[in-house]
Amino acid sequence: MPLDFTKHFVAVPAELKLRNNTNCSWKVMVKLMNDRVNLDQGWATYAAVHQIKIGYMVTFKLLTPDTLKVIIFDDDVIEVVNKCGKHDEAFAAKE
Repeated sequence: MPLDFTKHFVAVPAELKLRNNTNCSWKVMVKLMNDRVNLDQGWATYAAVHQIKIGYMVTFKLLTPDTLKVIIFDDDVIEVVNKCGKHDEAFAAKE
């Protein structure tokens, strides 16, 4: 995210909650690097679980000082709806 996005924060938090369109939350760590706000630890797993692919558009809206609303659009510009269960499946113990 561009550093200008940080003007919307009182202070850039070390951790953000990402809330999707079905009201599920996901925690990611935040790093400031090269004049940008980077979603760090937790983002790669979020992107994999939500099947974000090249060509998808991801929008962010600041809801609270530490929560972003995330809306994902596929390459046909159709909003992707994700269920909370996918979060649990991503961390299910492998046997």
